[in-house]
Amino acid sequence: MQNRFPLWKNALIIITLVLGALYALPNLFGEDPSIQVSPQHKAKVDASLQVRLNKALKEAGLQPKAIEIQDGKLLVRFDSTDAQLKAADILREALGDQYTTALNLAPATPKWLQAIGAEPMYLGLDLRGGVHFLLQVDMDAAIDQAVERYLSDIRTTLREQKIRYLAVNKDGKTIRLKFKDADSMAKAQAALSKAFRQLIITADENNLELVVQLSEAEQKEIKRFALKQNLTTLRNRVNELGVAEPVIQQQGEDRIVVQLPGVQDTARAKDILGATATLEFRLVDTEHDVEAALKGHPPIGTRLYYDRSGKPVLLKRRVIVTGDQIVNASSGFDQQSGSPAVFITLDAVGAKRMAKVTRENIGKPMAVVFIENRVETKTVDGKKVKVKKRVEEVINIATIRGRFSKRFQITGLDSTTEARNLALLLRAGALAAPVEIIEERTVGPSLGRDNIERGFMSVVVGFVLVLAFMAWYYKVFGLVADVALTFNLILLLAILSLLQATLTLPGIAGIVLTVGMAVDANVLIFERIKEELRNGNSPQASIYVGYERAFATIFDANITTLIAALVLFGLGTGPIKGFAVTLSIGIMTSMFTAIMVTRMLINWFYGNRRLKSLAI
Repeated sequence: MQNRFPLWKNALIIITLVLGALYALPNLFGEDPSIQVSPQHKAKVDASLQVRLNKALKEAGLQPKAIEIQDGKLLVRFDSTDAQLKAADILREALGDQYTTALNLAPATPKWLQAIGAEPMYLGLDLRGGVHFLLQVDMDAAIDQAVERYLSDIRTTLREQKIRYLAVNKDGKTIRLKFKDADSMAKAQAALSKAFRQLIITADENNLELVVQLSEAEQKEIKRFALKQNLTTLRNRVNELGVAEPVIQQQGEDRIVVQLPGVQDTARAKDILGATATLEFRLVDTEHDVEAALKGHPPIGTRLYYDRSGKPVLLKRRVIVTGDQIVNASSGFDQQSGSPAVFITLDAVGAKRMAKVTRENIGKPMAVVFIENRVETKTVDGKKVKVKKRVEEVINIATIRGRFSKRFQITGLDSTTEARNLALLLRAGALAAPVEIIEERTVGPSLGRDNIERGFMSVVVGFVLVLAFMAWYYKVFGLVADVALTFNLILLLAILSLLQATLTLPGIAGIVLTVGMAVDANVLIFERIKEELRNGNSPQASIYVGYERAFATIFDANITTLIAALVLFGLGTGPIKGFAVTLSIGIMTSMFTAIMVTRMLINWFYGNRRLKSLAI
């Protein structure tokens, strides 16, 4: 009974291997060229839309492979890329502005595997194809915008404190305040120092001027906030493309890397990344009839808008507050009614304006208007032409219940999801600082497939060579090691799939290295068994001692490699991290298969038997 596992240990190992095979299986089914249809605002994705799209495609002579609803979005699958590209134009024309259509590649995993949560790994840009952008954030513009805001806030503070001044002007990145006398200048310096602790305020007594500058800490905070805000905005916009695993990350202090694997419409990606959006708060005109405006004769001082459902709304031309005066927004619940709400924070200028308007218009409705400037690429006479389009729609109308200024809330929202989306829109609807695409690289699907084929071939060649060597050198024990190595690869793929990790070329390199390293443990064990046999021990005792005494050496060798892999993951960039992830997981799976799986198999072959020799 020296070389036998208890029943529960055998069962646990077998269950682990079976589950590993199940969760690695989705990677064999590939992907379907697809079109993802996402609703905009209050548009719905339901069975009627599914029927409508299916009818439009059939009228155009296109037969989709499948049309299904996933996570509130519609996914239309096709058998070929040509059919996908033809269908994209048809669907955009049929759906209009109420929906966003995006070209994508969707996993072709069977339903029964999806039901148990089995999904394939994501493929990186170098394997799947797609686009890579490097964006430069204009930090000087961010500083200038901050100086402009402080300029307005300083004027407001001086007026509230009733301090007289001759002029307040912007001079580059500084603000200069001119006074008539030293007493006014001293009062202003005291008031501003108290109100704006983050600013450096120095007095020029000879010229009766105050020079206001941003401190180094404040400039760093402005730049950090601009970069963070732009990251949030870009992530929000990339969602429209339906990219499975986008990479949007900071590079240095003023650059952003955007990688969109699987994106085939690069022009549309550039349009969305460079789009601009803002908000306006306006009073609703309740005194005039909207019918006159619909006939083309709006009353003086008003303008006709439409809400998300297409209903006409008459608003006053005078803007109360614009989106660039919102400094923060968060979603939550109204304390009185418990309904979803969005809490807004304005800057000083916006707060003053909002306080005045709401005080004078209690009981009247106020609207929030969303404005977006889009650049759409359309095909005209066989040529791609960029067309600028301005979208303006009313996203919310609420009644003013009382005077408010800096902080207030928007209610009347349908759901907590809408509240979260509106808060995100208010926070990240517009870029905090302009961005410029300074580098653009496109990896075509054909090159991605070529990389996959070459990477797959490298794994296969390395795998086969290792299998052949182990079988030739260690005979039956080598064949057992080969079986364990096969399960090692399966478990590695299964864990990567469960983690929904992104596989890249460096990741494939990590897999190839794992294949070579995985048998190291078996080599140590098998050589120890051979040594015990040479020392005159029985075959059963040699097997037992080989596994027991080689474990410490195997553990030490693998733990040092794992530490190195973790350091690579912690300090490395994207490609290096991909290598480190596959290497780390490969080390852990190889420990399991090389020790536990091979011993289970050896026990089945040789355990509890009288042996005169071993095929090793």
